[in-house]
Amino acid sequence: MNTQKSTDDYAFWVRFAAISSTTTAVILVVIKLYAWLVTDSSAMLASTTDSILDLFASAMSIVILRFALAPADKEHTFGHGKAESLAGLVQASFVLGSAIILIFNGVSRLLNPQVIVKSEVAIWVTVISIVLTLILVAIQRYVIKRTGSIIISGDALHYQSDLFLNLGVLIAIILSQGIWLEADGIFTILVALYLVLGAGQIMVQSVSQLMDSELSAEELAQIKAIVVSHQQAIGIHELRTRQSGVQKFIQFHLELSDDLSLLEAHSIGDEIEAQICRALAPCEVFIHHDPTSAMQR
Repeated sequence: MNTQKSTDDYAFWVRFAAISSTTTAVILVVIKLYAWLVTDSSAMLASTTDSILDLFASAMSIVILRFALAPADKEHTFGHGKAESLAGLVQASFVLGSAIILIFNGVSRLLNPQVIVKSEVAIWVTVISIVLTLILVAIQRYVIKRTGSIIISGDALHYQSDLFLNLGVLIAIILSQGIWLEADGIFTILVALYLVLGAGQIMVQSVSQLMDSELSAEELAQIKAIVVSHQQAIGIHELRTRQSGVQKFIQFHLELSDDLSLLEAHSIGDEIEAQICRALAPCEVFIHHDPTSAMQR
């Protein structure tokens, strides 16, 4: 029951974050596209391009989440959680693509600087974009803290970088009014480099889950502490863990006294499993019971 509740809670919040980001992206694309057409700013064009990629990535997140959150079936007995890690890789690819576009635009404007026309339109649009993005990032950070979702982390990277991008655009627009014409291109390139670093982090995290990496050292220590804290548990060995989307999978050999009956050993295992599930939900725990005499052979 606790595991199902955690899964439902996870599903609600990641869907909420995905829908929020898609809605915000639609608004940002419309207003930024208008501002670019009016001002012909390279930084504004880069910002518009980035928001278009964000919109595509956010919409894709909603589709992938429907698959990743689907329950296990005959073909996928461990669930579909790894679809989220695959989505994280795709998200990071979009970020890299966005960064490359920004670099090209930034270099072009750096080589051919010019004064931005109708700068007041670009300034107001950028301020509105910053406010909307701040609200969205706050929502995403709350969801990430609550769920640890990779796909929302990847999506949040776009919009966190958008804050820097929008601030850079704002400063570049002001400086490009005869103060420092090259600012339009320089700020665009700096944001692109930030995007590349962030995309690399998301890729590492996604690959880690796809390769069935162990849970964190803190979580492994927590599992061991729960086992040895049981009065009748003698020890634990061959602990193996992995994570697929939100679901954690934990298996280990539980060392018990030879004098216990099969029913008693089973009850002890159930008690330990329940404690681990409460601490690390949602998860599945597989326990192999070992009598101590078998360990001495």
